[in-house]
Amino acid sequence: MPAKAERILCIDIGASGLKAAIIGRTGKFLMKRVRVKTPALRTPRQVVPLLLQLVRPLGKFDHVTIGFPGMVKAGRVVTAPNLGTEDWAGFALAAVMRKKLGKPVKLLNDADVQGLAVIKGKGLELVCTLGTGFGTAWFRDGILMPHMDLAHLTLQKKNDFDVLVGDKTRRTIGDRRWNRRIKKLITVLDTVFNYDHLYLGGGNSRCVDFKLPRNVTIVDNDAGMEGGAFAWTRHTT
Repeated sequence: MPAKAERILCIDIGASGLKAAIIGRTGKFLMKRVRVKTPALRTPRQVVPLLLQLVRPLGKFDHVTIGFPGMVKAGRVVTAPNLGTEDWAGFALAAVMRKKLGKPVKLLNDADVQGLAVIKGKGLELVCTLGTGFGTAWFRDGILMPHMDLAHLTLQKKNDFDVLVGDKTRRTIGDRRWNRRIKKLITVLDTVFNYDHLYLGGGNSRCVDFKLPRNVTIVDNDAGMEGGAFAWTRHTT
């Protein structure tokens, strides 16, 4: 970790809420997180000023990590399925926030950030977030692999994973049927990835109510913030 990375501002951009907190170099919260509802208009023009307003009361920080719900590359947004890709595609969010905040900024997929906080660093580890949509992060011996939008693979008709297990679907079909889909999804992921361990996070992981395989663990949703510190210690792009 850079010598001065002691107080990391971690920002989590979600379809339902925007969260921020100051995290110490070991991943511990240094103060209570703050949260506001994501605006109905979710374009950069609306979201960026709201983020700046959100973090203003948090005090001093020296580095910034942003978790974003979509594909990102080299500090730019590629896709934003639950915010509006047409508005975000190509937006240089890292550079904009670096200019506004005056600190080094890393922009990562939100599942990648959560994974950085929960992985053990041994073997093949898959992290999946169950929230508004479906997020994934893939690690090999503690190294973050290139992000893949697995959420947009399809199992039936036109519905991808994002639709099949997303929050809107859970509310529509009920927790019982949704859990059957999660159970099937775990089987598919195990076959495809042959992972050593799978971690389930995100707000809807609390709704999982069946017995999990020994190599599957539900993790605390706060990891989505805590991982922002490890973005400066572990190998990330």
